[in-house]
Amino acid sequence: MRIGVIGVGNIGNPMAGQLLAAGHALVVHDVRRDAAANLLAGGAAWAESPRAAAAECEIVTTCLPGPKEMEAVTFGAGGILESLPPGAVYVDHTTNAPLLVRKVEAAVRARGAAMLDAPVSGGMEGAKTRDLLVMVGGERAVFERVRPVLDAIASRVMYTGGIGNGSVCKLMHNCASFSLDLIMAECWTAGVKAGVLPETLVDVFMNAALGHQMSLKVRLPATYLRGDFDARFALKLAHKDLALAVDLGRAHDVPMPLSTMCTRELADAMARGWGDRDASIALTLQEERAGVQVRLPG
Repeated sequence: MRIGVIGVGNIGNPMAGQLLAAGHALVVHDVRRDAAANLLAGGAAWAESPRAAAAECEIVTTCLPGPKEMEAVTFGAGGILESLPPGAVYVDHTTNAPLLVRKVEAAVRARGAAMLDAPVSGGMEGAKTRDLLVMVGGERAVFERVRPVLDAIASRVMYTGGIGNGSVCKLMHNCASFSLDLIMAECWTAGVKAGVLPETLVDVFMNAALGHQMSLKVRLPATYLRGDFDARFALKLAHKDLALAVDLGRAHDVPMPLSTMCTRELADAMARGWGDRDASIALTLQEERAGVQVRLPG
């Protein structure tokens, strides 16, 4: 299948690599050509614009930093809506604003094409190993048509209902995840300052009820607990996701006071100039307030 791929950054690049490995023909575009160097070496063709990447492709995908970039790539000059062929399917993997997704879907449908919103969870590591969850919104028949392509990039593919529902699910998940991180930082700083060794406290959390309910080992120990803030999931993206989640609640008249507080905390971390660091660096603000660090030895 001929697939246009727009956006080959930290997550989009390994996802595109999975498509190449599955035998698909790719036409790729990014704001930086060098980001696609490995894909071009692997047989992908280069497109000078989103419009060129979308032309004559059966499926077009985007994996972009956020709504602003996705809107420019679709509606902007040289965008995919200038060339998306009738009968094609546009799949957006961006963590996006549901209202924008539905607006773009209407324009795609007017061209005689179809759209799915399909954000992913699993990060850069998951994209490299295909250990991703894809949350898909759109018409069921379109989903089933594209399912083999989605299976090529992810081990878990979930249909969530109508267009925009994939984005809703991703935003609510990320909002809960980053909010939980902040609660964990509060509890761990208090426990350590009260006299418990960090490694003992974390071991208790891993083996008690909370640790059995959810995997606490996935992200925090490799970042916050070891003081390693090289970006695995950048703070600026986490802040964007939380802000979108709170905006969604506001649009549907749903109060989200705790999520709003967490958004402000990430905004304070952004103000330190940490936008390109790992999102978990925001937890060090709690350490500053508490006057204690929580780090594992070794």
